[in-house]
Amino acid sequence: MAADQRTKFSTIWNMSFGFLGIQFGWGLQMANMSAIYEYLGAKPDQIPMLWLAAPLTGLLVQPIIGHLSDNTWSPRFGRRRPFFLVGAILSSLALIAMPNAGSLWMAAGLLWILDASINVSMEPFRAFVSDLLPPKERTRGFAMQSFFIGLGAVIASALPWMMTNWFGVASSAPGTIPTTVRLSFYLGSAAFFGAVLYTILTTPEKPPVDLAAFKAEKAKNAGIAAGTRDIIAAVKAMPETMRQLALVQICTWLGLFCMWLYFPVAVATNVFGAPDSSSPLYQKGVEWAGVCFGAYSLVCFAFAFFLPPIARKTGRKGTHAICLLAGAAGLLSVSVISNPNYLLLSMVGVGIAWASTLSMPYSILAGSIPAGKTGIYMGIFNFFIVIPEIIASLGFGWVMSHLLNNNRMAAVIAGGFFLALAALLVTRVTDRAEAAA
Repeated sequence: MAADQRTKFSTIWNMSFGFLGIQFGWGLQMANMSAIYEYLGAKPDQIPMLWLAAPLTGLLVQPIIGHLSDNTWSPRFGRRRPFFLVGAILSSLALIAMPNAGSLWMAAGLLWILDASINVSMEPFRAFVSDLLPPKERTRGFAMQSFFIGLGAVIASALPWMMTNWFGVASSAPGTIPTTVRLSFYLGSAAFFGAVLYTILTTPEKPPVDLAAFKAEKAKNAGIAAGTRDIIAAVKAMPETMRQLALVQICTWLGLFCMWLYFPVAVATNVFGAPDSSSPLYQKGVEWAGVCFGAYSLVCFAFAFFLPPIARKTGRKGTHAICLLAGAAGLLSVSVISNPNYLLLSMVGVGIAWASTLSMPYSILAGSIPAGKTGIYMGIFNFFIVIPEIIASLGFGWVMSHLLNNNRMAAVIAGGFFLALAALLVTRVTDRAEAAA
């Protein structure tokens, strides 16, 4: 590619479009799973353990899929696209089944299946950008992913509210999974598959530069034992920048996980005043929380356009630190709000932090990892997302029952403090690409 030639906007659009569908999978579960669990009889201090599926499947699936996709090549199907397709099919089926769960543990089991399937599609998408774009354009690529993640989450998060208020879908019996939620999951299933299929059909992949060397490396890494050794070796050889970003990611995702676990039910109980999950106020509160999630996703959708120019002026580290502080302020402000409409203002800060979290760490990381190992290192980087979530899933129930008196709003506030700590830590990261510029 010539030095002054930029990748076409349409090319980056096509390679990132699948994230629109993937976000339907994440957005629907983030906005609705805690409420689904409570509809099925879960108590507040049981919710973290029931969410364990999401981080644990990511911990197991992403590095394995990263290793496999690094060592896959087909002239017809490419390297990453076969994983996009398999994950999309399985995720779409799980989204159809989820709102029909008849028991608490059935819903928890389906969440394991759903999250494993989403991870099969999602992890190769991160490597896809690094495969197809030169280093100077990767910030554009990851920002475009943030754009589609934001757009998908806006729609997915607000779907139940839209079903009630725009399309007049009738309320369900108190204490049961609402019809609006069921229909939203069905639509999300179709959107997930359709968006991923669009990227598969519109974006060809580049073959390895040295096909003979690639085949030799693939043969060396064939088999479970060789794959395990490859993953362990990559962990041991983790670049310094990646180790520094690990602390940032751990604190960031602890904060976000606190929000996702408890914001919808906190809005229902602390802001709308619902006494329990059988109250009509509870469904209204959860639906409004979905609108709030849609609002922060809308901000993410819009702010993604501004990230590349801001990063060019202030640096990627500075940009990410400022954005994380905005998110911290947004979550902390929730504690003083009694009018539900003002929650939308809090979500502006959260949306800014979310847009940066989806792009800046990956853009910084991409310049520090060795060629040919993008998939496996992107999978390992996911450890620093899922490990804090596993810690929260296993331990935050105890914190809720023993320290926070099952106050859902207190958990949201804790999330704000974690984001502030992440903002402080990101200033210590070495961005090798910017240092070499």
